[in-house]
This record gives sequence, structure tokens and C-alpha cells, in this order.
Amino acid sequence: MLHADGPLLTVDVGERTATESTIDETLEAAVGGRALATALAHERIPFDADPFGPENRAYLATGPLQQSRMSFTGRMNMTALSPLTDGLVSTNAGGYLSRNFVETGISVLELAGESDELLAVHVTDRGVEFEAVPELEGATVPETSAYAAEHHDLGPENCIAIGPAGENGVRFASVMTFDSRAFGRGGLGAVLGSKNVKCVTFEGDSAPPVEIPDPPETDVHREAAQSDDRMRRQGTTGGTEFINDNFALPTRYFSEYEFEHADRIGGNAVEAKKYKKGACSACAYACKLPTRDEDAGVETEGPEFETVYAFGSSQGVGDIVDVMKANELCDSLGMDTISAGVTVAAYLASEDEFGNAELAREITEKIAYREGIGDALAEGVARCHDELGVDDYTVKGMEFAAHDGRVLHGQGLSYALANRGADHMYAGMLTLEYSGELDPEGTLGKAERLVREENAAAFRDTGIVCAFGSDYVTEDRLEALFDADYEDLMEIGARTVRLERHFNNRRGFDRSDDGLPYEIPDLEAAIDEYYAARGWTDDGIVPDAALESVAPSAD
Repeated sequence: MLHADGPLLTVDVGERTATESTIDETLEAAVGGRALATALAHERIPFDADPFGPENRAYLATGPLQQSRMSFTGRMNMTALSPLTDGLVSTNAGGYLSRNFVETGISVLELAGESDELLAVHVTDRGVEFEAVPELEGATVPETSAYAAEHHDLGPENCIAIGPAGENGVRFASVMTFDSRAFGRGGLGAVLGSKNVKCVTFEGDSAPPVEIPDPPETDVHREAAQSDDRMRRQGTTGGTEFINDNFALPTRYFSEYEFEHADRIGGNAVEAKKYKKGACSACAYACKLPTRDEDAGVETEGPEFETVYAFGSSQGVGDIVDVMKANELCDSLGMDTISAGVTVAAYLASEDEFGNAELAREITEKIAYREGIGDALAEGVARCHDELGVDDYTVKGMEFAAHDGRVLHGQGLSYALANRGADHMYAGMLTLEYSGELDPEGTLGKAERLVREENAAAFRDTGIVCAFGSDYVTEDRLEALFDADYEDLMEIGARTVRLERHFNNRRGFDRSDDGLPYEIPDLEAAIDEYYAARGWTDDGIVPDAALESVAPSAD
């Protein structure tokens, strides 16, 4: 089976050491990306670790397809113990980092320990350099990239960085690459901040040889280039008005289901501000959204649909330029736009200030620096909702994505059960329900399909393949690319979900954490169906007998 190649590089920022370990057996079993990082995290992060403590470890991992020239492969995975959910979280980002990471010759980077001063870590195929960077304290993400360019002749495509939010331990701080691409959900920027790591750069010319079958490599690339999908023009915002009109677009902190100004923040509004094409590494699909408004003096990438919801409808803001400004602010400060936007919406609800975009941006900045009310809001909705006097719209501490489980009941079931909480990328139920392949009504009988979608998403994040490439990187092409039966690939996904759940079980997670802050039909019975399909106990526990170790200790 095709898999990533190269050693594990463990960088202990407290000890200032860098150690390579052979992990051939783990790579053969886990392939790369999320599966590899999850296996290593399960093996090497103590189950009782503090997310902000030196014992937490962050894993940045590539997959074998990052050594191809195929569209939909310009992505990487990051995994750590989350300060937001207190469980294991994986997130991935696009951009141009993955090829530069591969050229260092490693398959996965492990960041461990805690530095006593702010550091830039430089990883090359010749070794690792630790650079004290006190001058970058409080620097924004673009300022950090500019430093790397000036002092090391490296661009933002060579770099992961945190902004002030990560340094200040905001529980939903993101890790940024290429200035505008985010390892967004779960607060992994705060993990780097707790380790006093401002940025990590990657440079080299030592990619291990990995043979990618051709076709389908060239077939996928050609079809992506020839596509006329609306996604290529409007990104994920293309469905905003359809979702608003036919399903639900959560509005004014979940108090309403429809936003009267959806057309002002949707796909056409975004496309009108787009001034050039944008892509990820090696991708001909080019669905990114470089946008600007000269009158307002704002230039950003996006916003994508989730940001349109979080800083638009959720806050009662109906001007795309205001959403663009918020998007740029979050990228610069290093925060997940979903959690940040929903948390600010909760604050606006508490103050009866829906629609006040200027106040929303002011509060967003206060969160990043933990100033005033921003200190409480930096903890996330689950930890501050009582102080605000609003309902807790989170699952496992993670704020909801836009796709409303109160209307899409299979997606609601997914939110309730996902190991990382209310994140829309954990499974693809929303796509099935929007398209009509599954009836949005009801939860019973959907558990087995949910298991299948979770497994597929876990392998997608292992390969690594962009979620928007599903119509092009099909099941038969995945079999050809990885030289494996599709069901074997799904089993890798299943093992990954199982390891995540087992890790969280050992931290005290059980059935009581698998719930929603609202009612949907037959939820408890559907959860029973899901546990049965997974082979877990009635309490949502992975039996030790069902756990297969896929992470032998590194040599």
C-alpha cells in the first residue's frame, strides 16, 4: 500500500533537541496524515496531559499524495490535545506548505516540551535550528512571515505561525500557514503558544521517493483544470442562498433559522469582490477567493461559507465588506473564524447588539489580547455562556459550524457523536442531506452511513486529499492511487476514529458527552445504533479488546 516515507522528527523545544526516529511499521499501517498523527499521539501523549502543559505534543504530518503533482493534494494535517475540547483534535490546512515540508525528508514533525523564551524553529534537510525571537512577541501572522522573509529568505509558504491569540492562550487560536490558511479548529495555535513557539519553517531538497500511479494522477489534474463548477468561482459561499432558502442559516446566535440579508454576504457578493484566482499547491481547481474592497482598504482571502455564517448571519451582519474585515482580522491575529465569530455572536446576544459589525471587530481584537471582556470570551462559549447569560451552543466545547443540525438531523447526529465536537468536516452527512440522497428528517437508520462517512473523512485526511476533490478522487481512483482495496482504506479510517475515541475515553469522555443543546428526533436511539455499528459499549466506550495498536514505539 502506498504510504508516506521518512522518519519522525521529534523537536523538544525545552531541551533544544531534535531527534529522528524510524517509524516504518507505523507508516505501513497508518499511511500518513491524520491516521499517522493520531497513532503517534495515542502512543506518546499521556492520557492525563494538560493541553497547555509541556507533556502535550503537536504533530504536523504529510501523506503520500503530497509528493504527487495531483490537484486536491496541497494540504497537511495537524493533531494535538485540544485546549478547547480537552480531547484529541485533528485539523488540516491548505496552501503551499506541504511540498516544502516533504522536502525536509521527514514524514511527521512532533513538537514537545516548553521553551523558556519565544522561539522560531527552522527545520531543514540538514538539521534543526532554534532561534530566540523576543522581537516577535505580539507579532501578527503577516509580521511573523515578513520576519522569516527578511532574516531567512523564506516565504509564508515555508512557514507555520501563530498570532497574538496563540501566544495569549485563546482556546480557539489557530495555526496559520501562507498567512491566510488555517489549521483552524480546536485551538492548536494555543498549544504552540503554550510551548512558546512563534513559528516553524521548513526548507530542503530531500523528498523521499514515492511513486504515484499515473493515471489517475494526470486524470484528476486534467479534470480539475477543465471543471466549470461554481465552487471554482465562489468557493464554499456558492451555496449560501440555497441553504438559507431551503434549509437553515443560523442567524442571530441561533435564535432564527433564516437571514434576510443572505444575498448580501453569499456567493455572488463574494465573487463580486474577487480580483484574481487563488489555489493551493499543485491544484488546478483553484477554488480560493482572493478578495478586496478598495474603498474600505481591505484585502483578504475569502471569506468562505463558514466565516460568512459566523461573522455574518450569526451576528446579524449583512455587509460582505464587514465579513471580509473580520476574516482578515482573524487571519492576522490567528483565530478560528467559526469559534471566534460564534463566540462574538454570543456576546452580541448578551448585549442586544446584533448587526453592530464595528463592535464585533472590537471584541474580536480584545479576545486575541485577552483584554476586558475578551479574557472571558477567549475561553470559548462553553466556558463563558453563564457569564453572558446565553445558551451554550457547543458540543464537547466546540462551537457549531453553520450546517444546522436542528434541520439536518443526520448532521445533528454527526455533531453529537464526533470525537472533536460540533465540526462539519468530521463526516459528510450535510452533503447527503442537502442533495436529497438522505432525507434530512429523522436520525434512525442513519448510524451506519454516518460510520461510513466518518471513516471516509478520516482516510481523506490521511492521504491527504482535499474534501472538495471527492467528485474527482473517486473510490476507484483511491484504490489505484494507494494500490489497495477501498475497504482496507476505510479500515484505516475506522482505526483512526477508534484511537481518537479511546484516547478521549481515557480522559473521561463517555456517552454523557455525546449530546446536543437542542432536541432532534430519536437522538438517544440513534446513538445506540451508532455505538452498535462501531462495536462500542452502551456508554460510548471503546473496549480494550477492540483496540488495535497501530503505533509501535519509535526506534
